[in-house]
Amino acid sequence: MNILYLDEVNSTNSYSKEHILEIEDKTVICAFKQTAGRGRFSRVWVDLGCDNLFVSIVLKPSNDFREVYSNLTQYTALKLAETFEKYDVLPIIKWPNDILINDKKISGILAETVVKNNELKGIIIGIGINLNADAKNFNKIDKPVTSLNLENGEFIDKQKFLDIFLNLFFCDYESFLKKGFISIKNNYKKYVNFLGKSITINNINETIVGIAERITDKGAIIINGKEYYTGDIV
Repeated sequence: MNILYLDEVNSTNSYSKEHILEIEDKTVICAFKQTAGRGRFSRVWVDLGCDNLFVSIVLKPSNDFREVYSNLTQYTALKLAETFEKYDVLPIIKWPNDILINDKKISGILAETVVKNNELKGIIIGIGINLNADAKNFNKIDKPVTSLNLENGEFIDKQKFLDIFLNLFFCDYESFLKKGFISIKNNYKKYVNFLGKSITINNINETIVGIAERITDKGAIIINGKEYYTGDIV
């Protein structure tokens, strides 16, 4: 694992995509300032200051895309939840990959793939984490959000947090690639709170309403007897 620290970028994911051919496998791109952070569905990730984490993990596990790679966001969410738990808070995974504490978002994940000439050049896992913030800055954001320092009452050493997370991430990474989502399913389910409840999922072209019956061995939610792999729970 290599860590590359940058003073300022538009986004760590964009930087990783632009330099994907020269970046080695298992390289972590960490920026002190991010001017155009991005989330899923073209949402904006607001920079709340240099004491927060803006990170992309560049992975090059093979030259072809395999089914298990679609679950890397869920794997990342699990490892983030396990990291947060070490700070005496109770994280919840909002399927598939946001982390909430007390019903407020504290972390988001954006996974992107780079394919050229039908060959996989890399997978980029972008992560934004609110570690230290002043609540007055949250008025920049149109959804309930929080930061770890506000939840546990202490200033968070971001390098220590990053070290814990990366150790957890890479400890099980190779095993996860071999075994797939089923290898983390039980642990993942410990951090969700929607199973057995009526939920609404906004997908790109539809809204689905129904009971979240279960999570499959491949990470999909079963709602009204149908499998859903993408969307946002609202």
